[in-house]
Amino acid sequence: MKLEDYTYIYFLGIGGIGMSAIARWFKAKGYPVWGYDKTRTTLTEALEQEGIVVHYEDDVNLLPQEVLQHKEETLVVLTPAIPAEHTEWAYLKEQDYTIKKRSEVLGIITASAYTVAVAGTHGKTTTSSIVTQLLHHAGVDCSAFLGGIATNLNSNLLIGKGAVEKEVVVVEADEYDRSFLTLFPEIAIVTSADPDHLDIYGDNEELIRTFQKFISQIKPGGYLFLHENTDPRLTEKVQEGVQVIRYSLNSGEAYAENIQINGRWFEYNMVSPFGNISGLRLGVPGFHNVENTLAATLAAQVLEVPEEEIKRGVAAYTGVKRRFEFVYEGKGKVYIDDYAHHPKEIDAFMTSLRALYPNKQILVIFQPHLFSRTRDFADEFAESLSKADELILLDIYPAREKPIEGVTSDIILEQVKCPIKSLVSKEEVVEKLSKNGNFDVLATIGAGDIDTLVRPLRNFLENN
Repeated sequence: MKLEDYTYIYFLGIGGIGMSAIARWFKAKGYPVWGYDKTRTTLTEALEQEGIVVHYEDDVNLLPQEVLQHKEETLVVLTPAIPAEHTEWAYLKEQDYTIKKRSEVLGIITASAYTVAVAGTHGKTTTSSIVTQLLHHAGVDCSAFLGGIATNLNSNLLIGKGAVEKEVVVVEADEYDRSFLTLFPEIAIVTSADPDHLDIYGDNEELIRTFQKFISQIKPGGYLFLHENTDPRLTEKVQEGVQVIRYSLNSGEAYAENIQINGRWFEYNMVSPFGNISGLRLGVPGFHNVENTLAATLAAQVLEVPEEEIKRGVAAYTGVKRRFEFVYEGKGKVYIDDYAHHPKEIDAFMTSLRALYPNKQILVIFQPHLFSRTRDFADEFAESLSKADELILLDIYPAREKPIEGVTSDIILEQVKCPIKSLVSKEEVVEKLSKNGNFDVLATIGAGDIDTLVRPLRNFLENN
């Protein structure tokens, strides 16, 4: 399949973070683009402002006339989150349109590029955005498809100038629905491979096998940068000639030395097989972000970014929306928002939060994401959330799932060991805080629609 065979592009689920990046890419390349999404969000509104027509009802009559009249010239891009009973999808299948998953289209776009693919059950969005930052800041001509809004770019997409013969493309390699198996990178980073998406994989062994398959697709002569704590079996099928380098905060072939916390800045030296770098300063807090930066720096070194440019790029990196994002500081209080939705992510976030604010009263608001994930990791969620002084737990955000009998937020709450804990509805959160201002640090955590609380909570803190 060649993209030049198509004239019109239609997206089913255009509002997803990965889908919207590809929609923007097609729009920038001059294609007419339309899309459907279930919900109007700030992201879909941004797409509309950029000239992409989006509708929010599942109705065949709302399909664009160009799509209806030019079947052979239309490419339909599908997100795995679209339900099987979706009317428009059923019609487009019935009419024999060319329908490709988002991951397949990404595979086609990157097929002829020098690809840096960042995979992992957590850490991949931040790490891929840091790789992009280091290359772009140093003047390397590259494109990037990210799973979050990089604040340096104010976008989830970077389009290169096309000034070089073989374009460098940085891509977030998503393990959900085995999407990353469409990628054949020169450089792969695997930040983690902890059990997750067991609704897709069934068990952790299948997840490991799928990561092995992804790693086996690294091109000969390429590189694999692998977190030291990942399962040692991941490298069993790596191709001959691929250089494997393990990294972590304080062990492996690449690691950090002499980490100092200076306000929000994490300052450290890096030991690397490609050359040590001293005096690195990262303004996005978190020990896990130091690790993510180590992996990104290895990729930048392979791509021959000079040491001084790497140091400047790291210092200028401002993060990703909803990844340790400082929302408010004032009146003796700090508010931070984070996308963490897996117990390991929450644990890393809370560890870094405690390091930044060692003697402060920390109040966490958490929204569990998916019934299956809540069921599978209830014990681990409770353990990581117990690091808060107070926990407000919201109802489970279902996303693509139907309810599972007996699975509610209560199965986490009853095991949490916080001194103060409660289960409230999203609508009651601000009122609850108005009755209890006994905290120094507020954190909202989760991957569902908890981000709709960010503005009300910031307004509450500003006005009280």
